[in-house]
Amino acid sequence: MGVKIVDTVLRDGHQSLFATRMTTDEVLSALEELDNAGYYALEVWGGATFDSCLRFLDEDPWERLRKIRAVCKNTKLQMLFRGQNILGYRHYADDVVDMFVKKSLENGIDIIRIFDALNDIRNLRCAVESTKKYGGHCQIALSYTTSPIHTVDYYVELAKEIEKMGADSLCIKDMAGVLLPNDAYELISKLKANTKLPIELHSHCTGGICEMTYMNAIAAGVDIIDTALSPLSGGTSQPSTESFQYALAGTEFDPGLNIELLKKAAEKMTKVKDKYIANGLLNPKALTVNPSILKYQVPGGMLSNLMNQLKGQGAMDKYEEVLNEVPRVRKDLGYPPLVTPLSQMVGTQAVMNVIAGERYKMCPKEIFDYVTGRYGKSPGIIDPAIKKKILNGKEVTTISHRPADDIAPEFEALKEKYKDLCKSDEDVLSCALFENIAVKFLEKRNNPQPEVEVVEVNLYV
Repeated sequence: MGVKIVDTVLRDGHQSLFATRMTTDEVLSALEELDNAGYYALEVWGGATFDSCLRFLDEDPWERLRKIRAVCKNTKLQMLFRGQNILGYRHYADDVVDMFVKKSLENGIDIIRIFDALNDIRNLRCAVESTKKYGGHCQIALSYTTSPIHTVDYYVELAKEIEKMGADSLCIKDMAGVLLPNDAYELISKLKANTKLPIELHSHCTGGICEMTYMNAIAAGVDIIDTALSPLSGGTSQPSTESFQYALAGTEFDPGLNIELLKKAAEKMTKVKDKYIANGLLNPKALTVNPSILKYQVPGGMLSNLMNQLKGQGAMDKYEEVLNEVPRVRKDLGYPPLVTPLSQMVGTQAVMNVIAGERYKMCPKEIFDYVTGRYGKSPGIIDPAIKKKILNGKEVTTISHRPADDIAPEFEALKEKYKDLCKSDEDVLSCALFENIAVKFLEKRNNPQPEVEVVEVNLYV
């Protein structure tokens, strides 16, 4: 049995390279070839696609999923789901999580990859139970990072707990692309020895080591790898699908993909790529190798976010200083993995520390909530002196229970609030996640303005 492949070109490929701006028409353009190429699954939804559809593309993310499902008759569809955060940036009530899982599966998703930024499995429980209840394939992802806390044994113990929760498969989610080849071999060998779950590896090419890491993972017995069709591979994305098909063809690991269909799909996706290079959304820097992430443990998307923050404040000269501050902030906060939303929070705090000239003089509300347990349990101990400075004399109880236990049911109240605007439960869920943006989108959709005919005239005076 060869290595199975999940292609990320329609989700993480463009999310990593040009901020998830691919339109539904562009997604559909190569879908027939991809559906017939022999993949285990296509990652097509979740992550930032939902937000981008509403915020930037004036599209209904649910409609995108239905259109993809209508074309894909042969291949499973996969999505990325942030546990209690769903696809947003805060924790939502259990009834919203449950309904979102139900509707995702009803609209065409087969496999839901669920993760928590802190690897706090309490924040996965509701999403996992709902996925199983409604008949979906539940894949639980370990957010991979390195620190004195995050050892191979730490991940093995976490995997055992995940197996007990009822996961159908396990993913090593190396969002920063920092999993080194030898570490991958050791980690996957030990996971295989300690769990019966199929194992998938997801990484990024940012640090320039991903292909080596994947080959070692394959040698260690990994079952599935995430790759991206060549036009949207490399750089901050995943390794090229076609390259792995060529490298493994004729071996016991042969994925068995149809290279001719991949070539046709790649030709179509090249046109999409060329468009985003031309309009400036795909910065060529996103396609280059940046080995410094192996030192700073900073994901590619976080690097560009830090650059934007510093540019906005006219402080690009502080870039190196901020990069050096990121690992210090991580240590202070108990080594949280740098994945959404923690990557944005740690990055912003590092920028604030450098620009203010005094560490933790200013802190975003999210950092305040994190140190008081409102995102979940920190992997390591938060530095008590730093925590005291962040709280700044405020009397706030630090919680030790699951944060969502404090959130009252939300779905029915939102359904009532927007009964005149929402035509379906899917619309209500859009409002639950991105209320202001979804309301504007739905108002415009429900009351389309007639297109004004523009007539061009040449005047000669």
